[in-house]
Amino acid sequence: MNLPALKLSDDQAEAHDRVAELLRGAGVDIDEGHLTPRAEGKTKVMAVIGKAGSGKTLLLAELYRALEEAGVEVVSGDWEGRKKREKRTLAILAPTNKAASVLRNRGVPATTIHRILYTPVYDPEYEQIAEWLAGQAERPKIEALTEAALDRAFAFYQAQKSIPGALAAAGLRGSDFITGWKRRDDPLDIGFIDESSMLDEKQFEDLKEIFPTLVLFGDPAQLAPVGQSGEMVFDRLPKPAVMSLSRVHRQDDDNPILDLAHALGDESVGFEAFERLVEEAAARDDRVVIAPRVDSDMMARSPVLVWRNKTRIRLIHAFRSVHGADAARLMPGEPLICDGIELPLKHRKKRIDLEARGLIKGAQVVFRGEGRKPGFSQVHVVGAEDPNISVASIVKIERPDQEEPVIPYAANMGAAFLHGAAVTIHKAQGSQWRDVQVFAPDIWTASRMGRMEAGVPLWKRLAYVAITRAEERLLWVKRYALAKPKEPLGTADLPEPVKRLQLEAERDGE
Repeated sequence: MNLPALKLSDDQAEAHDRVAELLRGAGVDIDEGHLTPRAEGKTKVMAVIGKAGSGKTLLLAELYRALEEAGVEVVSGDWEGRKKREKRTLAILAPTNKAASVLRNRGVPATTIHRILYTPVYDPEYEQIAEWLAGQAERPKIEALTEAALDRAFAFYQAQKSIPGALAAAGLRGSDFITGWKRRDDPLDIGFIDESSMLDEKQFEDLKEIFPTLVLFGDPAQLAPVGQSGEMVFDRLPKPAVMSLSRVHRQDDDNPILDLAHALGDESVGFEAFERLVEEAAARDDRVVIAPRVDSDMMARSPVLVWRNKTRIRLIHAFRSVHGADAARLMPGEPLICDGIELPLKHRKKRIDLEARGLIKGAQVVFRGEGRKPGFSQVHVVGAEDPNISVASIVKIERPDQEEPVIPYAANMGAAFLHGAAVTIHKAQGSQWRDVQVFAPDIWTASRMGRMEAGVPLWKRLAYVAITRAEERLLWVKRYALAKPKEPLGTADLPEPVKRLQLEAERDGE
């Protein structure tokens, strides 16, 4: 057995061998680097589980590279070329766009489950460009595009293997080249599913219809989907099909945040004892901070993580108050969360355009300013390739002790937004930020309620998910207090909008 060049831990190497054996049975030998036709039969499922720092993502990345070297084609969900009988395929998926972007930031070409279940239908003219970029056709002549535009598309695709991104670089919008969506007809071969603790039963069944070979990667200590009584889909697999990874110390560099996450697995550790561990970690390592109050400056780009919805609303109200925001208007720089797109079927192309540019439910957004027309907003979509969008918007600002939210901007239809200075831990699952503030009073309240989830105290699952959202620094906020901002809200940290944003605003009648 030839292991990948990167030295794996013993349990990672064992999991690698087990997955390699599963793949050989499916006709893909990653050790010898050759492919055989896909075998028919019932879907085979295997799971690789482990807590934060156990090396699940590293193993997934190594297996992806080995499959690619063996000749397996990675399917992104953005565009698929002509089918070949001998072609073998791999899709790397996550339940949410946020979770998929975490993998993409680590060099793994992941997409969402939705983008694999529902594939885009391309306009035939622009599909010629996609075939050319993918090496399946000669350079096309497109009447609506200059040679310079095609050159930009080619250069983009060489740097990032994204067909929609390349077409956007040529000056096209999603609704120019995507005419609709259809449920996938043809099955694929191999599916790697990250953050599989977030999968619900319906998604799992849908995936088994498409993939004859599935490998789930998940964290058993996270929060299970709502309505599944704390159970995750890999909990129902037979024991031989589940491989557990332990923590890999040499990879996490004695990370105090991961030390705390793993301390939660000790049954004897209660909330008070855990908080003492946080205090001890903060005393010896500046990657953990005991914060007497919430940092309002940080909230503008990294939300406070809370358990209770009423805490979220109160912190958002405090954030807006300390910045002097008007209840009926937004200030440039305020964070928002997309809560969906409210458009009728006749505006399907506009919906496609917005979704293709990253404005999907759960997307993190920064308000840039009001549009030229009432109800329109100019926003920056965090993490999108083309982040600046002018959009008809419905912005809802919830306030403490009020049933109805304040709506500072209300177009007849468009993208709906909630404020994003604070989010619940459930909604944060799958996301990561460089610095994360965890609102400890909410975790304490959960501990006092004594609720359990799948045999584990709920407060421990909440604390685990919250602290492992931090990539570099954890701030454990102990009091319900908000520090005054050191800097005014603004958009100076964001890239300037390209001229196309102004052109779109003019075209859309602002």
